[in-house]
Amino acid sequence: MRRAVWAALAALAVVATADGAWTWRLQRLNAQIKAGQATPPPAGAEPELQFAYAYAQAASGEFDPALKRYQALEAETALGQAARFNSANLLVRQALRALEGQPSGQAIALIELAKENYREVLRRDPGDWDARYNLERAQRMLPDPEEADPDAAAESKRAERAATTMRGYSPGLP
Repeated sequence: MRRAVWAALAALAVVATADGAWTWRLQRLNAQIKAGQATPPPAGAEPELQFAYAYAQAASGEFDPALKRYQALEAETALGQAARFNSANLLVRQALRALEGQPSGQAIALIELAKENYREVLRRDPGDWDARYNLERAQRMLPDPEEADPDAAAESKRAERAATTMRGYSPGLP
């Protein structure tokens, strides 16, 4: 009985030590990311660490490397939504930078990509109000072109024509 208790206590001590070391490592990485001194994580690192590093890159103005890291994470289900949302936000920021000088085709393409990313986020989670709001803001920046419906145009022409060919009716007033 005593051996079982000592074995359980030893196992608990090993687990607590491993957990403490893991927590210390994560706190150190979080402090580095917060200070902007993070080193690139290795290729096989956890997706959360890749996400955090991409966020740090975006915060420091390194948009293209951050976009690449976010795009690599989009396959992840839980983290992929946040990565797609953040990459759409980065695309809008890049578009705004491109628009500072003068309107350009690059800004239009970036906004369209951002809108597609927001729509993808909303397809997977229609209740994501942040994505819905940001999509609306991107729509205001660059509205979608109205698609002409040929059937509706033909009907409106017929309706106008019918009104102009109609016989007049006089109620008998002077």
